[in-house]
Amino acid sequence: MNKYEYQIGGSLKVDAPSYVERQADFELYNALIKGEFCYVFSSRQMGKSSLRLQTRHRLEQAGYSCASIDMTRIGNGNITPAQWYKGIVVDLLRSFNLFSKVNLKVWWSEREDLSALQRLSQFVEDILLVKLKTEKIFIFIDEIDSVLGLNFPVVDFFTLIRSCYNQRKIQNITA
Repeated sequence: MNKYEYQIGGSLKVDAPSYVERQADFELYNALIKGEFCYVFSSRQMGKSSLRLQTRHRLEQAGYSCASIDMTRIGNGNITPAQWYKGIVVDLLRSFNLFSKVNLKVWWSEREDLSALQRLSQFVEDILLVKLKTEKIFIFIDEIDSVLGLNFPVVDFFTLIRSCYNQRKIQNITA
């Protein structure tokens, strides 16, 4: 007999008996498998994080590499752009279990003449796409509204995400 636990806020565990699969579970998973760029927008406490967790679990069970970045963990107070972008890189290294394979301090400082955005871009191209052995990688970004509190513009970050997606499609066509 399953024991149901009532939970207020936060993601439900992957094996939570109270999680109810919705049409969004199937649509998001199928769209991601097809290589589509996906957004999930909804009000607070509507299950977005649980949907992300469930979808990530299904993708990992299918053999794909996945990462999740919770933007609230990186910070939005008194933080510099370099700290913020490096925080994203740290979360990606952790999520993909690559921390022991990359000397981030050395790698980051060797590129100090580049903008933080360029470092993130090179990190994706030179580290993630090289070291991860799966056909597709998936990066989930949660709590995106927390970037509104930053004291610097982050439009370039979102442009980079779109650029990575577009570049992936270009490389698939030409490869």
